[in-house]
Amino acid sequence: MDPVRNPYAPGAGQRPPELAGRDRELDAFDVVLERIARGRPERSLVLTGLRGVGKTVLLNTLRSMAIGRLWGTGKIEARPDQSLRRPVSAALHMAIRELAPHHRDPERVDDVLAVLKAFALRANDSSSKLRDRWAPGIDLPPARGRADSGDIEIDLVELFTDAASLATDVGTGIALFIDEMQDLGPADVSALCAACHELSQLGAPLIVVGAGLPHLPAVLSAAKSYSERLFRYQRIDRLDRVAADLALCAPAAREEVEYEAKALDLLYEKSGGYPYFVQAYGKATWDHAPQSPVTDADVRVAAPEAEAELAVGFFGSRFERATPAEREYMRAMATLSGDPSNDMDAAVPTSDIAVALGRKPASLSPARDALIKKGLIYSGERGTVAFTVPHFGRYLRTQPV
Repeated sequence: MDPVRNPYAPGAGQRPPELAGRDRELDAFDVVLERIARGRPERSLVLTGLRGVGKTVLLNTLRSMAIGRLWGTGKIEARPDQSLRRPVSAALHMAIRELAPHHRDPERVDDVLAVLKAFALRANDSSSKLRDRWAPGIDLPPARGRADSGDIEIDLVELFTDAASLATDVGTGIALFIDEMQDLGPADVSALCAACHELSQLGAPLIVVGAGLPHLPAVLSAAKSYSERLFRYQRIDRLDRVAADLALCAPAAREEVEYEAKALDLLYEKSGGYPYFVQAYGKATWDHAPQSPVTDADVRVAAPEAEAELAVGFFGSRFERATPAEREYMRAMATLSGDPSNDMDAAVPTSDIAVALGRKPASLSPARDALIKKGLIYSGERGTVAFTVPHFGRYLRTQPV
């Protein structure tokens, strides 16, 4: 079939042609927006899940919904080596600029921008790296005595409160979207939780929508015990069979292409219902299928190409980031998770990994901690680890040592 008409889009954060299986999350967020518009209290939102399940796509879609209701929005991607102050400054600057045209009092807007500038400039101390400095395009003197103490927890509470009051004036809200939220530093996580706590008590129309790996709730709980009640948690998982079929068939139908039932059976078996894999196998199958309807034979011919592409771009690139010691640790994890009594994505006890490698558990802590920091594994429960990437264990078991 014509590769130019291929509708599938396997890409990092790239919206698929059919956002299937996420109606529950979209409907819930629509309720959040409506409740806040009516002055009702509502919690901030945290999306969690493995890599490749579409968290970033969903985050971007939720942001589009907020923009459609004339909310001020900003988005950041957290990094483990970057303070929260500069990216939050840039994101809120964008949100305020979106609200400004709807506000009747330009001086009120300027007052909040002055506070924002004061908050941002606190990041530009002599110890800051050049890349972490931000020169805000705000042609106003910074406010004094507001959001400029240098304590990120105090300053963030004051900044969020002032920004939220601006949204109250125009009858909408502000939504701050944070991707890779688990990579925030401990002090920044604590400050973010404190700010959201203050906003919830005030009923202020500013919410945080975060997305991160499955251990993100534990990261938040370690910072503030009340975070368990502060956020609404939604686990984003792989698609069920109906949704996976829809993700494949709806875009194809728009191109007047159909799938045989056996082809859909095999595609679900290969992809496991993970959205990124659904797109990858769908794209390869389209390019290899000679005509409609697509058959299971077409899928079998195309599967090796999809798997080769995933091996390089999805699995291999992550494996290459690991040191030899970290690779040894992950190979042991893969072997153990491949045990017939375990699902390949199941968590593995760290004590079992130590036994398999003939090492003391304490000696493996540096490799484990480094892999967690790199986002390759996570610890959902004490004493266990699991891969953040679906099918990563299966991939490692096929690779030569």
